[in-house]
Amino acid sequence: MTRTVSFVNEYIRRTIDAQLDELFPHLPAILLDGPKGVGKTSTARQRAETIWELDRDEQLALVAADPYVIGRSPRPVLVDEWQRHPPVYDTVRRLVDDDFSGRQFLLTGSAPLASTHSGAGRITTLRMRPLTLPERLDLTPTISLRALLEGERSVSGECPLTLEDYVGEIVAGGFPGIRHLRGQTLNQQLDSYIDHIVSHDLPEAGLTVRRPAIIRRWLKAYAAATATTATWETIRDAASPGVGNKPAKTTTIPYVELLTRLRILDLLDGWAPTNNHIATATLAPKHHLCDPALAARLVRASATQLLRNADQPGGSIPRDGTFLGGLFESLAAMSVQTFALNADARVYHLRTYGGRQEVDFIVETGDGVIGLEAKLGNTVKDSDVRHLRWLREKLGDNCIDVAVLNTGSYAFRRQDGVAVIPLGLFGP
Repeated sequence: MTRTVSFVNEYIRRTIDAQLDELFPHLPAILLDGPKGVGKTSTARQRAETIWELDRDEQLALVAADPYVIGRSPRPVLVDEWQRHPPVYDTVRRLVDDDFSGRQFLLTGSAPLASTHSGAGRITTLRMRPLTLPERLDLTPTISLRALLEGERSVSGECPLTLEDYVGEIVAGGFPGIRHLRGQTLNQQLDSYIDHIVSHDLPEAGLTVRRPAIIRRWLKAYAAATATTATWETIRDAASPGVGNKPAKTTTIPYVELLTRLRILDLLDGWAPTNNHIATATLAPKHHLCDPALAARLVRASATQLLRNADQPGGSIPRDGTFLGGLFESLAAMSVQTFALNADARVYHLRTYGGRQEVDFIVETGDGVIGLEAKLGNTVKDSDVRHLRWLREKLGDNCIDVAVLNTGSYAFRRQDGVAVIPLGLFGP
């Protein structure tokens, strides 16, 4: 196993730092948006001259009394946990209207409410997710997503990670503040994270939680649905087993929407091709939680249990493949989306009607797409790449590349041109 990076006593650069280095000098205000605990504040602090912490009562009172106090502070100004006083968002927007020069404001916290002005043209949002494998481990990626998007064909490298290592990382999670924890201590912290969502974050976002157990059952159902396109009805049935009078959509949609806005639920949208080559594509989203460690903990699956039942579907949601395979795909989704943002690309999934063809990740730029499959295993057979080869045939020159992200030891290209890339070697 490679060495785990320590986040306790020093700041470790993240993939998003390269974007901030490039963008912030030219943009007046940036909102770092993501779930709690992913390191938004630590990253923003590296660039701030003044810090307003709105989770501190005395600073919140000052800003509430005079929101424009932030405009009189030495810049760059970080407004941490801005959603504690939503009017500060509009204050930043108005200050930017008066001065559009770069490197002025950083905001960290939740995504804006629907009732909040979008900030379009004034406040740029960057999504921040939990740690990718290269960020959390002492690994040097040998294959860059940006390079693949630019047409690089060479793939090589040897990965030290084993299946046990990947499963260990799935249950350990990518939240910097708990990377040093193991065993029962880690489990207690993950449980506390989930409890905090239900008892604090949702009420702070405006939801009256009368029955916390119901929210927890829905979170568990979404965890069981990891890496599937399960319908709302399927997830509802999993969240309310044995209940004859099932809850209506109007009852549950509000907290599902808030869990999405808090970035706890991280849906991967279906891909809609702009041409007619794949007319049968569906747009049903694929379900992920913000970190597969939360999904594993919600269904009470330890690393030992996941490895013991690696060949079993498990869970209460029908799926193609195993639950562990879904968690590995979710781990890959975190990396692919983080690296794609760095490359100014967007990530989707592709599923045709009836599931005849499925591609786990479609990474799209203005120049074309890359198709990626996540496969739990160290070998790649012809049957594992048939959907990627179908995609390449359908899209022609619009398909830049296709690859499998797996748990093997070596990166290489198959004779059919499909790249095989251990997830631990994949980087921005």
